[in-house]
Amino acid sequence: MSFRVIKGSFHIVGYSPDGDSVRFKADDLAQWNLLEGSKVRLNKHDHAQLRIEAIDTLETHYKSEHQPAEWADSATQYLLKLLGIKNTQWNDSRSRVVSADDGVPGYIITRMAERYGRPVAFVFAGETEYEDGQAIFLDNRIAKTSINFKMLAKGFAYPTFYDGLFYDLRARFAKVAIKARAAKKGVWSEDKTNSFIKIESLSDLTDEYVILPKLFRRLVTYMKAHDSFDAHAFIESLKEKQEKVLVLSDLHFTHFDNLIEIDEKGRIKLAQAPENLVFLS
Repeated sequence: MSFRVIKGSFHIVGYSPDGDSVRFKADDLAQWNLLEGSKVRLNKHDHAQLRIEAIDTLETHYKSEHQPAEWADSATQYLLKLLGIKNTQWNDSRSRVVSADDGVPGYIITRMAERYGRPVAFVFAGETEYEDGQAIFLDNRIAKTSINFKMLAKGFAYPTFYDGLFYDLRARFAKVAIKARAAKKGVWSEDKTNSFIKIESLSDLTDEYVILPKLFRRLVTYMKAHDSFDAHAFIESLKEKQEKVLVLSDLHFTHFDNLIEIDEKGRIKLAQAPENLVFLS
């Protein structure tokens, strides 16, 4: 599995980082041109928004809404700790970082940028003996030292897999997520993704239920467009999107709407564990 090492620095000042979102500046901008997929999108500071591979953390600002703050904020703090970014100061609404000791050195291991121009990355803090731009074989030994893996191991992130992630890496990340769930670490101590939940208002999603962020985002999008929640109408709204998913346990392709179950009380749940799903890019 040939990946590329890109050295650079991590930046959060002026941005709204969360547990799976951070900006990265490559030391050598020409390295971006060597990736597969879309052209890497850079801002005026030559910072790229990373898509941190295999993880999804609770939302802090999706469509101006958030998931339960304790775990959303904890994931952000843990990511910054792992990166080595200190003395972070937020604005009053905690929507933007106004100062921090950022620009810390680090590197990513990546092979492609997704359709929005974000490098799909395994993230590492500090210096490395790899050369900038070096092509390497990314195995589980290396992946286990990534920040991605550490976020899952501590229960600060949900496993969320896309079809670009190779099988053996996906299996190893699923294994550590299952272990964290069994130990009820982090979000798993309150997780309701695979339990029936009753949704009566937006506050149920923002303040009460800890669920897979992808499901949260779909629910918030629906709630923002409707005065109340109706489970059957929600599923109909998902059908329109035709979001393709592979269920790993039986190698069956389906759509996300088919994975939502409704009980006789109008409650919903995700019918499959997150690590059993692969979303198609």
